[in-house]
Amino acid sequence: MKVLVTGGNGFIGGYVCERLHALGHHVTVFDRKLPADSDCDDAVFGDVRDHTAVFESVYHSDGVIHLAGVLGTQETFADPIPAIETNILGSMNVFRACELHKKKCVYIAVGNHWMNNPYSITKTTAERFALMLNKERGTRIAVVRGLNAYGPRQKAGPVRKIMPNFIIPALQGQPITVYGDGSQVMDMIYVSDLADILCRALLVEHGVYDRVFEAGPGLSSTVLDIANEVIRQTGSIAGIRRVPMRPGEIERSEVLGNPGTLSPLCPGHQDWERPYPFLLLEDGIRRTIEYYRQTLQLEKSSEVFA
Repeated sequence: MKVLVTGGNGFIGGYVCERLHALGHHVTVFDRKLPADSDCDDAVFGDVRDHTAVFESVYHSDGVIHLAGVLGTQETFADPIPAIETNILGSMNVFRACELHKKKCVYIAVGNHWMNNPYSITKTTAERFALMLNKERGTRIAVVRGLNAYGPRQKAGPVRKIMPNFIIPALQGQPITVYGDGSQVMDMIYVSDLADILCRALLVEHGVYDRVFEAGPGLSSTVLDIANEVIRQTGSIAGIRRVPMRPGEIERSEVLGNPGTLSPLCPGHQDWERPYPFLLLEDGIRRTIEYYRQTLQLEKSSEVFA
């Protein structure tokens, strides 16, 4: 199968491409930035806001996993226009191309769909358009709400993500910064699990286009729980530094997935409440710490020999 992955150069996109390759599929990355070592068969330097480029690329594919988007909660407040143009209008280009060329599509939405910030609003607007098109126009756009993905290769910036911004300071002997009182609940999903679920949503004949899949273990880990686990595994003694909440985020919020929604993607599985074998959080944190530890050691070695 020829699969087009928009945003395939991103953190999640890289794992999606690797998973598709492992399953024997031909992968084309569609992205504004294309690395030389991208795990793909073909690459298109393009922007989802470009109607012509999107329609041409979708035409030459058998299916699409649409990950391209402008990210960031606090980061999109100053100027929400790029998020509107990419996350809504760009997504509509992908959806309309899939409708015209009769191609299956997977769209990654967000777990905090109810929050009022430009990122959540624009991503959820596209989610609703996808479900509307499925009902009214017969498209086959599977919507997967990806919860809080983490794992090796995730960048600490410019969009601030919880795991690298906990692990890297802890390894460097610096305090971990926690926003608010740390009671916010975050449903963490290891990135390779999310990538596999996204691929299943395209490849499995599930027939679910009237509701969303929620890609998260459904486990109530607070920000403080995660910070303390990172401290325990790294052996950090620098502690935690608390700062005020960021704009667009809510104190004591709860962002949880319902893993039971994934049952159609796991045919033959007997546990309908937890059909997917998610990696345990402590194991995922351990793997992620090891990646950053090796990365920091390499960077230190490079400075010595520079």
